[in-house]
Amino acid sequence: MLIWTAKFSRKKAVAAVIVMGIVMVALIFLVGQVPEEPETPLPKLTTNEERVAYLQSLGWMVETEPIETLQFLLPAKLEEPYHSYNELQLKQGFDLNGCCGKQVARYTYGVTNYPEQAEGVQANLYICEDIPVAGDICSSGINGFQLPLIHTEE
Repeated sequence: MLIWTAKFSRKKAVAAVIVMGIVMVALIFLVGQVPEEPETPLPKLTTNEERVAYLQSLGWMVETEPIETLQFLLPAKLEEPYHSYNELQLKQGFDLNGCCGKQVARYTYGVTNYPEQAEGVQANLYICEDIPVAGDICSSGINGFQLPLIHTEE
């Protein structure tokens, strides 16, 4: 049997407690830095069929061909009305900031399954470099609205 003895002065004891405290704080900090699980990557949508299937996967039944297709250059810095529109997008996991200064395509489809409104509802899907970057469900007119494309729980 082996016995060890150690003589501690008050200074050494205080130093040991401080070192252990620093180690514990460092461990707590490192555990807090563990990366969360990565989000599901957005799909590549290169064809009309892929875009329609994507909208259907979100619960929207849409016409098979877009009503309108529009190509535009997103400004290098988001200002109104893009800034306000991006706030809607951030709530549903999209972000237009990554496409600033790039070519964006908007595909507008007629929605056939919007609750309590059989006609006049459209789905806008914005694509940048074949990735969906924004979207909304909208209707114009007296009771018009613009809602997130992706149903989110708030």
